Amino acid sequence: MSRLRTLGDPEVLPALDPAYARRRPATGLGDDQPPPRILLLYGSLRERSFSRLAVEEAARLLQLFGAETRIFDPSDLPLPDQIADDDHPAVHALRTLSMWSEGQVWCSPERHGQISGIMKAQIDHLPLEMNGMRPTQGRTLAVMQVSGGSQSFNAVNTLRLLGRWMRMFTVPNQSSIAMAYKEFDEAGRMKPSSYYDRIVDVMEELVRFTVLLRPHAGQLVDRYSERRAAGLRFDVAADLAAKALSSARATVD
Repeated sequence: MSRLRTLGDPEVLPALDPAYARRRPATGLGDDQPPPRILLLYGSLRERSFSRLAVEEAARLLQLFGAETRIFDPSDLPLPDQIADDDHPAVHALRTLSMWSEGQVWCSPERHGQISGIMKAQIDHLPLEMNGMRPTQGRTLAVMQVSGGSQSFNAVNTLRLLGRWMRMFTVPNQSSIAMAYKEFDEAGRMKPSSYYDRIVDVMEELVRFTVLLRPHAGQLVDRYSERRAAGLRFDVAADLAAKALSSARATVD
């Protein structure tokens, strides 16, 4: 079975005013080719899941902004530790998608003041380290939540904490949609509103940070503790940053 959601009407954006939309928001920040690869996760299995609908709106915007998107379908994802050695096709698919991504979007409903179990299960299936590879470290992250009642930030705050724990670069902006059942029409499309505008803001920012950090991702997550554990000795002679610092010191002296 396919574990990717098919995105309907990817080029139809009825709530967006094209007069104010930047088609390439990262212009001038770095090379946006190939397109930034963004994985989107949502946290509810309801047939009319507002976290999924919000993620789909985000994916359409990301594609408009020049990104490549994939939406993971968690409908048959087992609980963490339910399957020996996590040997399940859905777990393998999720980890492969995370490795493919350069950035991610996490959107959870708020339930009992927190993220949903579905959302947490997906994150729990992403290890910090896997066969010498790191499925989340160094990637950018945008966080979103949907609520049945008044606006809250409990879920996005938790997602930020988890993003930091997973060693991701979470963008400053975020989206929290209050009374989400009022914000989507019968076709599942989001109505024009300040909530929609905020999603546009967040996706612009995610593309910008992903492109900005892209050429530096390896250096930004280069860790002494990991080099030491792997026995990878550091070649100071080849380190450009060390050379530049040494040259600057010599100039000052």
